[in-house]
Amino acid sequence: MKEEIKFAFPLTIPIMAGYLFLGASYGILGYTQGLPVWLVLLSSILIYAGSAQFASVPVFGALFNPISTALLTLMINARHIFYGITMLDKYQPVKQPMKSYIIFGLTDETFSLVAGIDVPKNLNQSAVYFWITLLNQSYWVLGTILGLTLGRLIPINTQGIEFVLTALFWTIFVEQWLSSNSHTPALIGLGAGFICLILFGSGSFMIPAMLLIIAIFLILYRKG
Repeated sequence: MKEEIKFAFPLTIPIMAGYLFLGASYGILGYTQGLPVWLVLLSSILIYAGSAQFASVPVFGALFNPISTALLTLMINARHIFYGITMLDKYQPVKQPMKSYIIFGLTDETFSLVAGIDVPKNLNQSAVYFWITLLNQSYWVLGTILGLTLGRLIPINTQGIEFVLTALFWTIFVEQWLSSNSHTPALIGLGAGFICLILFGSGSFMIPAMLLIIAIFLILYRKG
């Protein structure tokens, strides 16, 4: 197990830098918006979805509407459908309860890391996936604790703080673009998103865009 941790930890260092900052941003935002400390911290443990967590802040402060909350979460995190399909082969050999946890903890950054690594044959592949997932979540939770602490000690203007998540997404996109030989999937995603944004507006384009992307990939798959 020690060898798997030694292998996994250096891979997660770039994500640690981003997650500590993002988690702190969420902690500060949640605290300054009047959410209980325990709720903010519990969100990072049980929800653990960056964009959905930022969007949950006003939801927690309003009257609970389960239908609108479910639709909002689906629109924000619909991309995880693609992540799950992509990871079916890699996660198939993983045993329970480890398998349930790494499925739960499959964030954008964890996906980009796990999908692109080749685990040495002398290491337990399942354990490597587990430690990458657990380490990444621990960075997020630690960042949240840091943000809660800063929010209590230092008056901070949180206007625009949610943009840090958008910035991280763009950074990941650029890195994937530069490291990939084929840009077709990225161009399909951008094109589908742009078309649906024009047709459906900024508040409703996410799900139609995802469905359009799925349709395009199915057509390309059948032709291939």
